[in-house]
Amino acid sequence: MKKTKKMGFWTKATLIGGAGVLCVVTGGVAAPAIAAAIGTTGLLGAASTGTAIVTLHGCALTSASLAAIGGSVSSGVTAIAATTGAVGAIGTGTACKMYEKSKSK
Repeated sequence: MKKTKKMGFWTKATLIGGAGVLCVVTGGVAAPAIAAAIGTTGLLGAASTGTAIVTLHGCALTSASLAAIGGSVSSGVTAIAATTGAVGAIGTGTACKMYEKSKSK
């Protein structure tokens, strides 16, 4: 049986970095929807006006949710994008390690 070569450092680094960038872009695009979904659960409390975020709808819900997550709308988008990037990079790193283990047997 032929033994498969392990992934090199640069291959892993490229995969993990690429996944991180892809997840940051995806998270940035999806941030308003993610924030609104979190806002509808009631986890974010009240908007700056004192209105409960869970009672808001549409743009008001999205803006208030992003502001509650990051302090402002742009910071909320950044926080969600960074989080999805980190999760994507960690997931890809784990997958690379599992791939190497399966090929070394």
